[in-house]
Amino acid sequence: VQLQASGGGLVQAGGSLRLSCAASVRSFSSYGMAWFRQVPGKEREFVSAISWSGASTYYSDSVKGRFTISRENAKNTVYLQMNSLKPEDTALYYCAADQYGNSRPLPWREYDYRGQGTLVTVSS
Repeated sequence: VQLQASGGGLVQAGGSLRLSCAASVRSFSSYGMAWFRQVPGKEREFVSAISWSGASTYYSDSVKGRFTISRENAKNTVYLQMNSLKPEDTALYYCAADQYGNSRPLPWREYDYRGQGTLVTVSS
């Protein structure tokens, strides 16, 4: 099983990026999906999660109102639309999959599958 995050890059403050996470997993539509981020030297931080159906989502306070998580089960892909980006959003962004399908935040290590990161850099 692989989770491949992409879409990172360099953007100015106030700009937007959309991250994608493609999953090579059977029954993708049954998995809850989440995004995390990590700045070197700091702990990995939960960002957002979405339930298996997409009906339920959860956001950290730091991104609520600016980021939107969504999924396209037919493409085995989850997205993170990031608007009004701030320099403090600069981090490696990772996606993860939860076999129980819910959107509640879990510690990073409790996700069943965890992908590699994509780098987001926001310049001031």
